[in-house]
Amino acid sequence: MCARVLVADDDPRQAEVVRRYLASEGHDVVVVHDGRAALGEGRRLRPDLVVLDVMMPGLDGLHVCRTLRRESDVLILMLTARTTEDDLLLGLELGADDYLTKPYSPRELMARARTLLRRASRGAPEPAGPGPRRIGRLGVDPLTHHVSVDGEPIECTRGEFAILAAMAEQPDRVFTRAQLLHHTRGIDRSSTERTIDVHVMNLRRKIEADPQRPTQLITVYGVGYKLTTGPAGTP
Repeated sequence: MCARVLVADDDPRQAEVVRRYLASEGHDVVVVHDGRAALGEGRRLRPDLVVLDVMMPGLDGLHVCRTLRRESDVLILMLTARTTEDDLLLGLELGADDYLTKPYSPRELMARARTLLRRASRGAPEPAGPGPRRIGRLGVDPLTHHVSVDGEPIECTRGEFAILAAMAEQPDRVFTRAQLLHHTRGIDRSSTERTIDVHVMNLRRKIEADPQRPTQLITVYGVGYKLTTGPAGTP
């Protein structure tokens, strides 16, 4: 498929390599080299995919990611020279769909981009899933991507919603981290288990009355996680 892609990287040579690879597959590519330009072009172009470097002048990529995710559902593939786990996971918490650490292979970047565009392209909506589900205090609607607790809407990142939707379809089933990872978009393979743990931690902050003592999103030690209706007596 042909997509509109915005590449934001302050290294002109690296950005040009990425541009050529994307253009060779028929994509319409625009390149910028600083955060303010990335934010401006992201708003103007309404791209299908943003390939976004973290370390840029003006505004860093994390700020751009946070703003674009708040304003749109654009796919975001982040690039970073940072290698600490917390730095990598921060982008996912802000709503990035996938993360690559530098140095990376352009072929791997293209494979990630193809996966993202195939699963969530702007022009091809995802297949309809089951209807709204009610699990205790939690409501999940895969068709509208709506999540609520006691009827009050809550905001979830793309990865968080993918995990909730998968678990809501089969309440009380225990999912391994690998199985949950399959339902998310991308995610750096070097930190898969920790990534799922962070998504679950963030979800607990949003859906549990006491995130330190969860009653719905439960850890099954040595296996993974399950979603339940809550303790006995919970409506």
